[in-house]
Amino acid sequence: MKRNGSRNCLNRRSRFGSRERDWLREDVKRGCVYLYGADTTTATTTTTSSASSSSSDLHLVLCTVETPASEICAGEGRESLYLQLHGDLVRRLEPTERPLQIVYDYLSRLGFDDPARIQEEAANPDLGCMLRFYGEKPCQMDHLDRILLSGIYNVRKGKTQLHKWAERLVVLCGTCLIVSSVKDCQTGKMHILPLVGGKVEEVKRRQYSLAFSSAGAQAQTYLVSFETLAEYQRWQRQASKVVSQRISTVDLSCHSLEEVPEHLFYSQDITYLNLRHNFMQLERPGGLDTFYKFSQLKGLNLSHNKLGSFPVLLCEIPTLTELNLSCNGFHDLPSQIGSLLNLQTLCLDGNFLTALPEELGNLQQLSSLGISFNNFSQIPEVYEKLTMLDKVFMAGNRVEVLNLGVLKRMSHVKHVDLRMNHLKTMIIENLEGNKYITHMDLRDNRLTDLDLSSLCNLEQLHCERNQLRELTLSGFSLRTLYANSNRLTTVNVYPVPSLLTSLELSRNLLECVPDWACEAKKIEILDVSYNLLTEVPMRILSSLSLRKLMVGHNHVQSLPTLVEHIPLEVLDVQHNLLTRLPDTLFSKALNKLNKLEQLEELNLSGNKLKTIPTTIANCKRLHTLVAHSNHISIFPEILQLPQIQFVDLSCNDLTEILIPEALPATLQDLDLTGNTNLVLEHKTLDTFSHITTLKIDQKPLPTTDSTVTSTFWSHGLAEMAGQRNKLCVSALAVDNFAEGVGAVYGMFDGDRNEELPRLLQCTMADVLLEEVQQSTNDTVFMANTFLVSHRKLGMAGQKLGCSALLCYIRPDTADPMNSFSLTVANVGTCQAVLCRGGKPVPLSKVFSLEQDPEEAQRVKDQKAIITEDNKVNGVTCCTRLLGCTYLYPWILPKPHISSTPLTIQDELLILGNKALWEHLSYTEAVNAVRHVQDPLAAAKKLCTLSQSYGCQDNVGAMVVYLNIGEEGCTCEMNGLTLPGPMGFASTTIIKDPPKPTTPSSSSGIASEFSSEMSTSEVSSEVGSTASDEHNTVGLDAGLLPRPERRCSLHPAPTSGVFQRQPSCATFSSNQSDNGLDSDDDQPVEGVITNGSKVEVEVDIHCCRGRDLENSPTLPENSPAPCPEDRSRGSLFGIRRQNSVNSGILLPVSKDRTELQKSPSTSCLYGKKLSNGSIVPLEDSLNLIEVATEAPKKKTGYFAAPTQLEPEDQFVIPRDLEEEVKEQMKHHQESRHEPEPSEEDRTELPEEFDTAL
Repeated sequence: MKRNGSRNCLNRRSRFGSRERDWLREDVKRGCVYLYGADTTTATTTTTSSASSSSSDLHLVLCTVETPASEICAGEGRESLYLQLHGDLVRRLEPTERPLQIVYDYLSRLGFDDPARIQEEAANPDLGCMLRFYGEKPCQMDHLDRILLSGIYNVRKGKTQLHKWAERLVVLCGTCLIVSSVKDCQTGKMHILPLVGGKVEEVKRRQYSLAFSSAGAQAQTYLVSFETLAEYQRWQRQASKVVSQRISTVDLSCHSLEEVPEHLFYSQDITYLNLRHNFMQLERPGGLDTFYKFSQLKGLNLSHNKLGSFPVLLCEIPTLTELNLSCNGFHDLPSQIGSLLNLQTLCLDGNFLTALPEELGNLQQLSSLGISFNNFSQIPEVYEKLTMLDKVFMAGNRVEVLNLGVLKRMSHVKHVDLRMNHLKTMIIENLEGNKYITHMDLRDNRLTDLDLSSLCNLEQLHCERNQLRELTLSGFSLRTLYANSNRLTTVNVYPVPSLLTSLELSRNLLECVPDWACEAKKIEILDVSYNLLTEVPMRILSSLSLRKLMVGHNHVQSLPTLVEHIPLEVLDVQHNLLTRLPDTLFSKALNKLNKLEQLEELNLSGNKLKTIPTTIANCKRLHTLVAHSNHISIFPEILQLPQIQFVDLSCNDLTEILIPEALPATLQDLDLTGNTNLVLEHKTLDTFSHITTLKIDQKPLPTTDSTVTSTFWSHGLAEMAGQRNKLCVSALAVDNFAEGVGAVYGMFDGDRNEELPRLLQCTMADVLLEEVQQSTNDTVFMANTFLVSHRKLGMAGQKLGCSALLCYIRPDTADPMNSFSLTVANVGTCQAVLCRGGKPVPLSKVFSLEQDPEEAQRVKDQKAIITEDNKVNGVTCCTRLLGCTYLYPWILPKPHISSTPLTIQDELLILGNKALWEHLSYTEAVNAVRHVQDPLAAAKKLCTLSQSYGCQDNVGAMVVYLNIGEEGCTCEMNGLTLPGPMGFASTTIIKDPPKPTTPSSSSGIASEFSSEMSTSEVSSEVGSTASDEHNTVGLDAGLLPRPERRCSLHPAPTSGVFQRQPSCATFSSNQSDNGLDSDDDQPVEGVITNGSKVEVEVDIHCCRGRDLENSPTLPENSPAPCPEDRSRGSLFGIRRQNSVNSGILLPVSKDRTELQKSPSTSCLYGKKLSNGSIVPLEDSLNLIEVATEAPKKKTGYFAAPTQLEPEDQFVIPRDLEEEVKEQMKHHQESRHEPEPSEEDRTELPEEFDTAL
């Protein structure tokens, strides 16, 4: 190999050779870097794939993790290397940076742990969608147009003919059009035409020409003639954007700039310059140190430039009023910042600041200072000097103790944002109250007790997701209180908050509604759901201001009786213990008004109601009634309400519906599912025909045989779009995975995109199959499955993300005592819950900022900006997703993985997306479907329940029924000894063998074939297919001469791996003697006398007889089968099962090597179902296997006992006739015993067991 220096190896290669692979295998610190050429970057990166690059554009450079960029540049003849992440920004690598180490660090942060696997992934060219190296800086055409347009064109000044057309250099940069001489473009005279507020018009008398005019009374005009239509359109498009502005603004964000073009400095009217998401440098001709040339610059955005240190020369721009320097990695600020006296807004979020300089106090005009997501441990003292500041933005810092005395000294501060800090305690220096703070945000901290009674003017408090047990506030000015998701048992507000309008105390431990809340005169919204309430106070329901009352998910047993009219609009009492509603709840009050005259929404779900009072007809404004999961037997009188729209009475005991003559035209949705005794006549259905959505139980279809699925599990899937116009949820279900020895189920939620869920649905199972073959460690192969799937999303995963959940059921190789193990991996918000003994067992983890404090801290440490709605950079609330590569390293694809052995107590597995689990608890979901027989019906029920609880988003649910128990065993357990550690026992004596029985319907359809053929004839005719039986000896030994048939519950140790193809069978029927009708009454060729025709392609396993009552007694000193007998193998004839006489089978020897030539001998222990799983053979002696794919009808081809007819013949396909004849010939030659006489044949009945 050609080497450059000591490390760099092999240039201009586009693929690996054997020498390169050998070199890489020697050390995991060796690898390759794919280098892309500049000609691959002329098109937009989002529309071209790395795979489309030709070998001339893409080549690999072998190197080590110690190889610097400078050495690679020297070997490649390049000035610099450029790195592009996620198809987005491109930055120049420093000479000392090591490209391969960058790749390895990137893969390690994604989640890869094994160095060898990291080396393998780094060599994958598909990685270019996430990380790519260029030899030259790529530039997109549209980006270049936004930065600068230039060219030599014919130009004429003015609209008149006084000036002639002349060739000039024309530049459009920033807000100006610059026209100069071609020869003296740098030193000669330049004409600068400001375009903001001007015009760009088409010149009608000259093709491809534009007229550029400035604004104002003394406007100047330049006419420019372009050569092509494309150039004309580019200039017109860019110039139109400039002239449409009213403020001189230049937006150069996300252009991978290291400096601004020099022509930009001619635009002296620029007032706002946006350079967000670039790589601006300091000491360059157009670098930050030259920005003082902008004489009128007022706003400058330099966020996300990775500056590292504050550019001091920016402090020499006195006109600045707004400066954004967030996410630049600053650790401190220079004292010169105090010279920006006109500064009004300063944003320093997402840095590493721990203190602010005192000189910052000189900025007396500063009215907004953002220092969120830094490393402050306390509120900076400089705030006391900044008297124009009225808000403290310090979310995401490290404040542990809040001193209210410090806030008191800042009389100008009214709003305090301290969410997502480490607050544990509050300090009150004195009893004197703070009269200035009106809004406080303390969400997502670690407070256990909170006393803000000293804040007497507090109007709004957010303290959700703390650990509060007690809360004390002042009620003088309190208007809104949000204290959800705590552990509150006591909430004290004094005095009674007369201005309180909204009170949210859901998901706490309150046992009663606070008295002060009942006395609040202006309260409109009260949410006390998910608490421990046992009653609803009469004073609450008597409130004359309350509009919305939510007391769901409590222990309320009854509602008080109303006396007066109240203006309540929404009443939610779902999931309580209500058995009846007051008869006068909806009746008229003393003032002749209905007590709930203005009621619009009523939710009574999940109670024990048997009826709804008939007076509900008085609620004329009611448009939504939700009362599912009760015991209602009488349909409420709601179909006469003029505004009724949505009615949900599912899962009740309705028997009939009384329909008025005319239904209200507003009725849109009626859900009657789950009412098992409800029968709707055709007339009723016709009446409901105009309803947009009518949900009723479908009558069960006639039982039709379908493809036989796994014995141990079956699944049902339901997906509903809700009120959205597209379905962004997909699911994966493979009941027979990896040659039928496992199953894979998955759920993918793309939130707002449907592309990624579809991609993962199609590819993730294949990725898992590849990873399972590389590793047996479930943590390793599941993690790699997610990481590889993340890579395979390609460019689709650069800007889009998807939650993913994958469940893999496989035989438990680690613990032989368990049959199967379940491995679950997930990212995002999709979850899996296992029902074990009737109790829910969560198996997944929700990766969201609200529910995972560790992940929230990780994202904060990496300086992501978390918005007030708890979203990373305002995009997603999830911290781990597949896709969204542009949000690396905040969003990662590394999954949470859990494994659990499945036991006989495991009943079912539920997979659901975010929308499902937001509206259903684990316990409720499990209880709702435990006793539903059909998994599909169970999945639909879960989706319906979530929609009944108000879910309007996409919802998906999958229910997997598990049958992991001894009842699913198909081993030969009758009188047989289980194998020990050393293998199978050499002898097994059957003392009392059972009689042959017909297989149950649960394991297949049993059938009997009768024939007059002799044992030898049957043995000869089916020799080719019967040859896959194990090597056995005669029955006279009374032993088990072959390995016992075992199921997946009781796996047997085997020395080799075997596979076999599934058998297949085709059954057709015309009209049989058992009275079964068929579709065709005409005779069919080949039909035998009883009217049935059977064509079977089978595997015949001839085993030792079960019915041994009439067989000869075995001698006590019977010799055990020797190894030679086992290795040689033997073949048995087939006994007739329906014959009157009984006998024993005659052993027929055959060479083992010839048996293995038959394609049907690929499996000797069990049969492979159509779904791929290996199922042991039925416990029979002479077994004819028939494929489970055989078509069957409701009546069944073998529903009635098979008629014994002497004319029944075993049909041999024509393509097997020659093979059968050859087998018969070999069979006759290999026999040692004389062929039995005709009399003997009648005494040796054949027995056929056909398991479907």
